[in-house]
Amino acid sequence: MHIESDSRIVLTLDAGGTNFRFGAIRGGVPIVEGVHLPSNADQLDACLKNLVEGFETVRARCPEPPVAISFAFPGPCDYPAGIIGDLGNLPGFRGGVPLGPMLQARFGIPVFINNDGDLFTYGEAIGGLLPHINALLEKAGSPKRYRNLFGITLGTGLGGGIVRDGRLFIGDNSVAAEVWTLRHKLEPQTNAEEGACIRAVRRAYAKATGTSFEETPEPRVIFDIANGAVEGDVAAAKAAFESIGEIAGDVLATALTLTDGLGVIGGGVSGAWPAFLPAMIQEMNSDFISPSGQAFRRMPSLAFNLEDPDQLATFLKGESKEVAVPGTDQTVLYDPLQRVGVGISRLGTSEAVALGAYAYALQQLD
Repeated sequence: MHIESDSRIVLTLDAGGTNFRFGAIRGGVPIVEGVHLPSNADQLDACLKNLVEGFETVRARCPEPPVAISFAFPGPCDYPAGIIGDLGNLPGFRGGVPLGPMLQARFGIPVFINNDGDLFTYGEAIGGLLPHINALLEKAGSPKRYRNLFGITLGTGLGGGIVRDGRLFIGDNSVAAEVWTLRHKLEPQTNAEEGACIRAVRRAYAKATGTSFEETPEPRVIFDIANGAVEGDVAAAKAAFESIGEIAGDVLATALTLTDGLGVIGGGVSGAWPAFLPAMIQEMNSDFISPSGQAFRRMPSLAFNLEDPDQLATFLKGESKEVAVPGTDQTVLYDPLQRVGVGISRLGTSEAVALGAYAYALQQLD
């Protein structure tokens, strides 16, 4: 998909529990000054009024009429139908609100709504980590190319998304890749999100230092503590990030065993990747133990940290060799190293979501 040369305009929205941020994209880049309005999370009429006002304001700033509206919105939703369910951070939505049909009737253009984890992954598949790694493989002379991407967002919660062979996979109930409901490896009675998000980092640090959760700093400060840049318990800070690395690594190991592609990480905690990504890869490359006591690989493929220069070099090189075609004098290139890699967003989470929303709208229109 060559979106950079596409002249069509799509209106977008970054929908948070506190604020709505509206924009417009053409050729994969923003083209107007954005509009910020409060979400009025607990007042449905006021919320819908601001949604309409925001899109109308942005549309008026566009040099040409937009062809679609496309944005991420929290779930649960029937995304293909554009119907919003009972939202936790936007409590005004209750009982099923047909937001997509409402906006389509108001603006007279198609409206596409998706999950932010899905659109983040799609954006990274279109213009982020996936094409970046494939370009590096081509430059290295490797025959290997990747077509599938699994994304997770480590932020207020734990989100996920799947892109398979260039297309977004949302499932039959619009809840594919909802990895926040996978089991927490270290506390099996609860879900993985409770061990891999902003509050999980704070909770782990609070427990290790004997302080209350309310007194515990945000993950960016805990990351500075781990690096020695800010005063605090260095060992506890490092352990807090290693814990989420292990739990999120368990999630990615399960997901990539099913999707067999690259993994990309975004969200508010992703900037602290040096503190958790090594533990994540270690977990992905860990072993299971058979009933007879024999160890065997957790994943069929070897996992690589794509942010580590040495691991990236090994990943790109692979084990390519020429093998003879029986009965002929010909040879073919063969790379027997089955491998997956995990890296950090190349676009930034919000930028990837916006690009994913734009690309999804164009794909649906075409």
